[in-house]
Amino acid sequence: MNYHSRKLLKLNLAPWRMAAVGGLLLSGFVLVAGRAFYLQGLNTDYLQGKGDAVANRYLSLPAHRGQVSDRHGQLLAISTPVESLWARPTELKLSPVQQGQLARALDMSPKVLAKKLERKTRGEFSLQRPVTPEQAVKIAAMGVPGLHLRREFRRYYPAGDVAAHVVGFTNVDDQGQEGVERAYQDWLAGREGERQIMRDRRGNTIRDLVPIKTAQMGGNLALALDLKIQYLAHRELAAAIATHKAKGGSVVVLDAKTGEILALANQPNFNPNNRRNYQPGPMRNRAVIDTFEPGSTIKPFVAAAVLERGLFHPDSVIDTPQTWLVGTKRVRDEHPHPQMTVSEIIQKSSNVGAVKMAMTLTPQQFWEVLNRAGFGQKPGSGFPGETSGRLRDADSWKPVEQATMAYGYGLSVSLLQLSRAYMAFANDGEVMPLSFLKREPQEMVGERVFSPSVAREVRAMMETVTQEGGTGTRTRVPGYRVAGKTGTAHKVVNGRYAPDRYLASFIGMAPASNPRLIIGVAIDEPSGSVYYGGSVAGPVFAQVMAGSLRQLALPPDAPETATHVTQGTPPLVVRAGGGA
Repeated sequence: MNYHSRKLLKLNLAPWRMAAVGGLLLSGFVLVAGRAFYLQGLNTDYLQGKGDAVANRYLSLPAHRGQVSDRHGQLLAISTPVESLWARPTELKLSPVQQGQLARALDMSPKVLAKKLERKTRGEFSLQRPVTPEQAVKIAAMGVPGLHLRREFRRYYPAGDVAAHVVGFTNVDDQGQEGVERAYQDWLAGREGERQIMRDRRGNTIRDLVPIKTAQMGGNLALALDLKIQYLAHRELAAAIATHKAKGGSVVVLDAKTGEILALANQPNFNPNNRRNYQPGPMRNRAVIDTFEPGSTIKPFVAAAVLERGLFHPDSVIDTPQTWLVGTKRVRDEHPHPQMTVSEIIQKSSNVGAVKMAMTLTPQQFWEVLNRAGFGQKPGSGFPGETSGRLRDADSWKPVEQATMAYGYGLSVSLLQLSRAYMAFANDGEVMPLSFLKREPQEMVGERVFSPSVAREVRAMMETVTQEGGTGTRTRVPGYRVAGKTGTAHKVVNGRYAPDRYLASFIGMAPASNPRLIIGVAIDEPSGSVYYGGSVAGPVFAQVMAGSLRQLALPPDAPETATHVTQGTPPLVVRAGGGA
């Protein structure tokens, strides 16, 4: 290259332009250096926060759910720690071989696992909750980025299906869904805690920092339930449903003095420990949610209403022809008697006699008695889904409707509601508030429904129901006086009363001299020729009452003489004085 060509390549820049460019570069360097000094020397919180946001995570610490026990401390619901498998899609990298290993470890088909892994979400999602300890060991040994195990709690129910409808169950997130698990969710759940961890860029935990907030265990719950009585009610109800090939049924056992619910069983039922084949029908608490027309079990309230107003006395004689016309409705007795006393009307369950007594009341007077007894209102147990039944305002009643209500048609009740109402006869006129929780011994305040004298008079009438000539002779319990009332009601199908579908019931109390227990039994659609309340629900009452009285060690109140008992027939008790 000659001198001429080198001269052409030489830049002939003005000095001020070079100074400007150099000044700009120097200013930029000073600005960057100043910013770096400010961030790293004077204001370190900003970069520290950004770093912590990438490396640190806040995880919730599940709270240990409180235990549920019966009144004697027998556990009904407990929580056990388990591991669950979670995935982080942004970090998850599974080779085909690893995916096959994971499917085998989870006992899951590869297609199902692949479908779960295709889930479109930015946050974490669960692959399986919970996993067994053996599965957890295999998954941890794989060391797959984006898969991690999380400690949770799973609910376990030692009594299984026996107390399922009372205790209820929780979902996979440990939230109460039914029963007392739902009713007392806030008390049982406790409060979650929080802890901080540090992760590397692959999402692996490299440091477990101290908890920021400690989890608080939920409160324990002691139910009024007596597990031994609950087992008894569950067993006898299941046997009756099988014997009579019934659609379903319920049993309620109440402490008449405190209002505590000692047992509540339903059929069909479910196992809360295994809900893979979920069906809403068996999970329905029939005794609390389902309603039915009470039939003749309403008649003691008719007798109490007329006695309370002095219109009749227990030995008042009423003409009771086989049929009696009210408007266009013909009321009929299956087993007629020309005349009966008020007590005999209850004993023999006369429809004509009950209607004649009810028609001496105004609709408002009859309604007030039923309303005070709790019909048309929720029973107040606090149980999820409890129903108020149906009791229309008296202003809308027609004479024929008042007549049919006298023998239990035209209104609806739940078994829990009806059993609570009978507390008025067991408690000398007072009804105690219901409780699924155990109550401490204290003076309970009830609601007065009838005067003590009227309550005792009606209770004496109901005692004759269980004696010879009554409709409930199969409800007797050896050594104890029993009072109660049978009920057999046609069911409504497609807007009409079906001639061959019934609901059989019996509500009773013992010892009748000073009742401690009230037991309500309802059997839905018993099959075959035996469908009366005394024949279908009565024996269940007798067995449950006998076992419950023994469990509570209540002294007998009736001398008895043993009689020959054929297999499958309830024992016959003959009380002193010759009355059976």
